[in-house]
Amino acid sequence: MGWRTDARGWFLLRPRARWMRRSATQAERLLWQRLRRGQLGVRFRTQVPIGQFIADFFCPARDLVVEVDGGVHDDRRDIDEERDRLLARLGVRVLHIRNEEVLDDLDGVVRRIAAALLE
Repeated sequence: MGWRTDARGWFLLRPRARWMRRSATQAERLLWQRLRRGQLGVRFRTQVPIGQFIADFFCPARDLVVEVDGGVHDDRRDIDEERDRLLARLGVRVLHIRNEEVLDDLDGVVRRIAAALLE
């Protein structure tokens, strides 16, 4: 599994990932309620260190990251694209979903994630 974070990275990222779990956005909390406990037939983890990044949601069985992007991501597209390229090199696919999509059409978002899991 090439996506695993090394011991040094884990030590540095783990406190931040814990903080991010506790301070999740409303969209992240809503989506987590639909992804947790294997409700889509596979397990997801939330705020997971992968390499040098922290993924919002990660399904290790399918090497799929789901990122819930808010307005802050509009100003950091270059950083997000570079992260996606590095994750792709590790064999991890990234599905981006906007906060508004989760809040407005949670069922549709869950269907998109389920479809991505089958790819």
